Amino acid sequence: MKHNLYLTTAEAHSGKAIMLLGLLEWLTRRSRHIGIFRPVILGRPQDDRFIHLALDRYGLSPAADSLYGCTLEQAKALVADGGDKRLMELIMGRFKALEAQCDGVLCVGTDFGFATPALELDFNIEVARNLGAQLLLLGSGRGRSPQDSSDLLTLLVRGVRERGGAVLAAVVNRAPADSLEELNERLRQVADDQTLLFALPEDCALEHPTVGDMQRVLGTPLLSGCEEDLNRDIRGVKVAAMEIPNYLEHIADGDLVITPGDRADILLGTIAAYRSPSYPQIAALLLSGGQQPAASVRRLLESLPDAPLPVLQADTDTFDTAIAVSRIEPELRADNPRKLAAALGLVEAHVDIGAMLSPLDLPRSHRVTPLMFEYELVQRAKATRRHIVLPEANDDRILRAAEILLLREVADLTLLGDPQRVRDRALELGLNLQAATIIDPQTSPLREEFAAVYYGLRKHKGISEQMALDLMTDVSYFGTLMVLQGRADGMVSGAIHSTQHTIRPAFEVVRTRPGAALVSSVFFMCLPDRVLVYGDCAINPEPNAEQLADIAVASAATAAAFGVEPRVALLSYSTGASGKGQEVDKVREATRLAHERSPDLALDGPMQYDAAVDPGVAATKMPDSPVAGKATVLIFPDLNTGNNTYKAVQRSSGAVAIGPVLQGLNKPVNDLSRGCTVTDIINTIAITAIQSQQQEASS
Repeated sequence: MKHNLYLTTAEAHSGKAIMLLGLLEWLTRRSRHIGIFRPVILGRPQDDRFIHLALDRYGLSPAADSLYGCTLEQAKALVADGGDKRLMELIMGRFKALEAQCDGVLCVGTDFGFATPALELDFNIEVARNLGAQLLLLGSGRGRSPQDSSDLLTLLVRGVRERGGAVLAAVVNRAPADSLEELNERLRQVADDQTLLFALPEDCALEHPTVGDMQRVLGTPLLSGCEEDLNRDIRGVKVAAMEIPNYLEHIADGDLVITPGDRADILLGTIAAYRSPSYPQIAALLLSGGQQPAASVRRLLESLPDAPLPVLQADTDTFDTAIAVSRIEPELRADNPRKLAAALGLVEAHVDIGAMLSPLDLPRSHRVTPLMFEYELVQRAKATRRHIVLPEANDDRILRAAEILLLREVADLTLLGDPQRVRDRALELGLNLQAATIIDPQTSPLREEFAAVYYGLRKHKGISEQMALDLMTDVSYFGTLMVLQGRADGMVSGAIHSTQHTIRPAFEVVRTRPGAALVSSVFFMCLPDRVLVYGDCAINPEPNAEQLADIAVASAATAAAFGVEPRVALLSYSTGASGKGQEVDKVREATRLAHERSPDLALDGPMQYDAAVDPGVAATKMPDSPVAGKATVLIFPDLNTGNNTYKAVQRSSGAVAIGPVLQGLNKPVNDLSRGCTVTDIINTIAITAIQSQQQEASS
């Protein structure tokens, strides 16, 4: 039996994309074979914003051409010719072809393009009935009182049921935030046992279009600036016609400034104001009239370091350009992680999607995919929020990751650095870090407290009180002492510092937890169809047999703690009993010791990498092994082999490498690769938060 859901609204501009994102985030983590279907689209399927979002972010396998029923032109022609039945048959036929490839299909209703809202809602109900899909109804609370919004959902659910539709849940979106509590209370009073009712507050972070939205709609080329700056929100529009002294008094944070392309004075004055801490940070400058700045001005723009702000060009005159900009709607896109994080944070905070979709009873995939793994990380970290310190606030990747984590309410964050500089840089990047705490170790009153603690722990090593005080200006030491003293639950660093710089303070004062023979590390290698655990690829250069056994057992425990069923392969250049030599003997002895320590663990070795992960090779080389061909935890014999292998796999396969994740410390401190991405940072912080949760639960 298939399990299908139909998302539709009673009116335009109800925010279907926000709910679609939340639903897909949950569904694709549950099953690898989810489809998206649109009964009617406006143009080409690849241009449909819902199909584009689903394919681009979640990599759904069906081709775009199979994800819709018909175009709007086809639908209008059939309806005008009295072919309502043929239209439904066309939609059903294409839907059934898609359904046969999927565990479940999420249908997204029409966009009010070929009928009145009431008639179009009837059409969507009829389509859902014929497709055997349960309905998720969406209404807008914008401009409505709690009573009106509650009545809207009640009437909507009743009307759909009277028309034969099966209603799974109903949601009021864009409800006024100041009356959300009253609205939720009214929804609880009118809810019945058949249908769940929810309310989503309006979020200004989702209501503003971005510079990128404007560029896509108007086709404005980027004359200056970088692609990342296109994700800035446009919070207001200003037409610059005054002279510079008067104009500068009117700009505000987030403004899009429109001015003719030959106004070099406005262009240069705006850039100067943007670089000044005394003036607001505008979103972008749009030059109208199809005119480019003079060659000398363009050379000046090109010579400025760090392309100060986006400068774009429109072919239309200033008036028409301003009118066109005013009509642009915000859009959720996979290339805007800030908007996605805000939308997901909103849905996850106010809608219990697991409870909503539990009647669908979708089959759960037995293999952990990267999407499933990353989703579980975020959800587990959110369950009991922890406080993580980030010492590298002078790195833009850290700031971008911090904003996303705060928007999704994954963790509480402290950034280490000069507060004014960090805030200024965040404004330049268009980021909102108001929820983060920013501490400067050089001026913090905690410095003396931490220095005294460090001195007490390390004076036997010849450390003086002044040396301890000086060391506390180092962000790695300050952050580590925050963790040691319980002022943070974990630390993540290494984006710009070496591994040694990051973890040395932890080795000195946090130390290993009871029962751990040594500190080691793993990488979670997120391959296209699975997640593997590699250890140790970062810490121990030449582990002996006992240390290798400890790494194997610890890595298996780490894998299990993060939802990867541990099947441990200890790797060598030889498989089974065929090889001889000091190195393979070390791995053989480590396998024996690991078996003694954890007799119930699925573990085998020595074996070569191909025998560990390829069932065909395993059938030839180790046919009786419980691990060969299906290993999930791979233990390398030394750091040279492990570090090079993880990098080779990462670069050649496009795998996401999360780590190194340290295991064996009393409190969680984790290292980043200096080539890390924003996604790597987010995942590592989530892992650190979960480690803290687990350590608290076991203490």
